[in-house]
Amino acid sequence: MSAANRTPEAEGTVADAYRGNWVDRHAPAAARPYLRLSRADRPIGTWLLLLPCWWGLVLAMLADGRAGWFDAWIFAGCAIGAFLMRGAGCTWNDITDRDIDGSVARTASRPIPSGQVGVRGALAWMCAQSLVAFAILLTFNAAAIALGVLALLPVAVYPFAKRFTWWPQIFLGLAFNWGALLAWTAHSGRLEAPAVVLYLAGIAWTLFYDTIYAHQDA
Repeated sequence: MSAANRTPEAEGTVADAYRGNWVDRHAPAAARPYLRLSRADRPIGTWLLLLPCWWGLVLAMLADGRAGWFDAWIFAGCAIGAFLMRGAGCTWNDITDRDIDGSVARTASRPIPSGQVGVRGALAWMCAQSLVAFAILLTFNAAAIALGVLALLPVAVYPFAKRFTWWPQIFLGLAFNWGALLAWTAHSGRLEAPAVVLYLAGIAWTLFYDTIYAHQDA
């Protein structure tokens, strides 16, 4: 394609997002910085957060041989929640890393270091996403709700792990695979050993893919 025929990039496009993504093409201009902050222009992260949830749910159903209408809601609720909490987590990551991101070529164009979104606006956006996700969580049983609240701990710690360890992928794995525990418990009402084994396997999986991702900045 010649330069004359090339589609112009949307204003504020992030350097490490693929060109022509749906946010750049279709989202309202005022919403784009916030959607980019949530990485909505890169859905792979939502899938990486969602798949352990679905694995945990399916494993729980196979373990007890039960499946009901509420499991369909768990399936859908996990999908919506993964999208929202991935967005909230990415927003929190960008708030804490805003000074570092400004000095790295791959991340300098992100909404906060580039000045598209202020810190207060980012905090408000993070809280809005988290509150909607919490509303979904409240439809699950008490044990799953407790696990969902505890999930905030690894989410909060992960951005700082990069400052004190060479293995921040472990902390990412703790956060990104928590859904395996939550979805199992949402179905069965209690946390059991197979869910923990699945959770540990998910952490190992995250160590693999996030190490590859981190080599972009090596």
